[in-house]
Amino acid sequence: MKERRNERKERKNVRNHWKEGFSKVKENPASLPSGKSSLSKRVDPETSKYFLEISSLLEGNVNDLEERSVLCGNALEETRGKELQIASDKILSHVLEILLQSCSVDQLCSFLLSCANDFPSIAIDQSGSHVAETAFKALALYIQYNNADSAIEQVLRKICQVVMGNTVDVMCSSYGSHVMRSLLCLLKGVPLDFLENFHVTKSATVLAERLKSSSRKSDGEHLAQMQQSFPDLLKFLVRGMLSNASEHMETLRVHNFGTLVLQTVLKLLEGDDEELLHIIPILLGCNARDVTWEGEILSIVSSQTVLGLIKDPAFSHLMEVILEVAPDSLYSEIFTKVFRGSLFDLSCHQCSNFVVQALASSTRHQGQMSLLWEELGPKFKELLKLRKSGVVACLLAGCLRLNTLEKECCQALANAVCLESGSTSCIIPRIFFLENYFFEEKSNWNWPLGERLSTLGCLMLQIIFRLPREHTQQYTSSLTSMESIHVLETAKDAGGSRVIEAFLSSDASVKQKQKIVSKLKGHFGELAMHQSGCFTVEKCFSAVNVPLKEVICSDLLSLQNELSKTKHGPHLLRKCDVARYSNKPDQWRSAQASKETTKKEFLDLFSFETKSKNVNYKAAAPSGVKSPQGPKKKRKGDIMDSLIKDVEKSMAKVSGLGQKRHRSEDKDNKGASDSLEYSSDSTKKKRKERNNDGLSNSCRKRKVA
Repeated sequence: MKERRNERKERKNVRNHWKEGFSKVKENPASLPSGKSSLSKRVDPETSKYFLEISSLLEGNVNDLEERSVLCGNALEETRGKELQIASDKILSHVLEILLQSCSVDQLCSFLLSCANDFPSIAIDQSGSHVAETAFKALALYIQYNNADSAIEQVLRKICQVVMGNTVDVMCSSYGSHVMRSLLCLLKGVPLDFLENFHVTKSATVLAERLKSSSRKSDGEHLAQMQQSFPDLLKFLVRGMLSNASEHMETLRVHNFGTLVLQTVLKLLEGDDEELLHIIPILLGCNARDVTWEGEILSIVSSQTVLGLIKDPAFSHLMEVILEVAPDSLYSEIFTKVFRGSLFDLSCHQCSNFVVQALASSTRHQGQMSLLWEELGPKFKELLKLRKSGVVACLLAGCLRLNTLEKECCQALANAVCLESGSTSCIIPRIFFLENYFFEEKSNWNWPLGERLSTLGCLMLQIIFRLPREHTQQYTSSLTSMESIHVLETAKDAGGSRVIEAFLSSDASVKQKQKIVSKLKGHFGELAMHQSGCFTVEKCFSAVNVPLKEVICSDLLSLQNELSKTKHGPHLLRKCDVARYSNKPDQWRSAQASKETTKKEFLDLFSFETKSKNVNYKAAAPSGVKSPQGPKKKRKGDIMDSLIKDVEKSMAKVSGLGQKRHRSEDKDNKGASDSLEYSSDSTKKKRKERNNDGLSNSCRKRKVA
């Protein structure tokens, strides 16, 4: 209760801080532009009638592309001198968008040049902003399939020059902020399909990147097939923006909409160390004329000032991006001079704890992770009590990624959830219910049936089961000692099912895996009817011996008709070869035994070490969160299955026996292989995302981790 009162008090202080800031702006309106469009003229009735008639014609029978283009060109000519009024009209702006989508590139460039001087006013208007973004998308679509000519570059340069003179107005507008980001992305050459990622950063995507055990993939690497860009114009615009907004930078970096533009600038320039070494110090408080990289940038910046800013809701988002994109030398200086000694205090705050998560997920080497561990390792229990389990999860993922302090992390988490005299069998259940356990009477705590498992608790356990088994013995013992009803509850939960899958994919012994699978006897059919449970059943089938495989097939056979009607059921039925089990059970047993024998011989022959870190630990992000799709890599199990199939074919050819059987199996395996990509994509859970005009990024309500 005391912690909750402190959190409410902290939120109140933040609100008061913002009220004071806005009251100062009211007293001195010139200190920060309002970001609102001031339009005094309205469209005359004759012009309005004309464009409504054009709209009717476009929606009618004008299907010929050439005729449509001529019609749009003539209509755009009528907008000369009236672009601002028409674009800001709630009805006519829709007509103007249709015209810009249907006209030729020459007509589009002519329109943009004509309205360039009024472009900032159009950008900050509710309707006009949509017109501006439609124009940019039409340009991007043309550039995507054609080479940009000098006319397009001339138009973009003119718009950049005008926008630079009104930087603060546009950045401080909820509508202008969107337009500015679209312009920056157009100059960078960001494909249309990827454009939305720079407007709204989805929390699931961010969490997936932070909990990956491999090195972080930058936005630049995701844009492998980038279309033609204008790098000189991009740098010209960014430098001009920072120069013209220098007097207001202190306000812009904590402004709800201004900080979104600054985040986009940093993401687009990731990898350009020269530009980042110029921009990041300015965002942290350096004067532009004092920025010279000689290894001591932050000697000009007050670390206490930066620490105070990190607790601001808007700046904390900006700081997360700074840490992700900063060159190694600058990251090290920020880590040492700003964060060192204050990590636990920042981890306890409702906003800055996300910055600490970004810091942990962006560590460059083991030494930095050791410094993080010194301050946060002994504080796992306190962090979990304060509902800051996201910090603990990112620290675990960082240790896994850098192959350091893995044993210490596992032990610290176990100690945090176990009473001093408690048994290790309680570790897994208490991590499953982190919030429930720490806020109830611990001595009488029992498994709360029917409640959803902790998302972050499940993610932490997925990370732990990717570690070497010598570090996770107490976790394995805790999982295998769970009662059958609790194992079933876990398998039914979306997050819990992935923990079981992670355990079955780990390097734990076959005996331990069979022990956990045997506790699900009689419920495999029930689990298979659910999308998440379907993949758990598939993992169970792959991990156990033939007798347990037969138990699984028997359960699935009783619901074969129902499963065949689901989206995921047919793949599972093929994977387990239920049809053959139903018609020829002896042949099914023989085929499964043959696969097991071949697999064992393969492992013995080639000494395939499942404990090898290089294979087992470079897994994808935990499957409980949605991760951006990069180049597809085969998992260890997929590689093994493929090699085993090759060995089976070779053995069948050499022996000359069982050829018919192997051809049949190859056909079934091909079906399973064809469905592999579908299976992988289906594991990603659908999530509802809010898109409140950019507010979901910097203005989202910080959830207590």
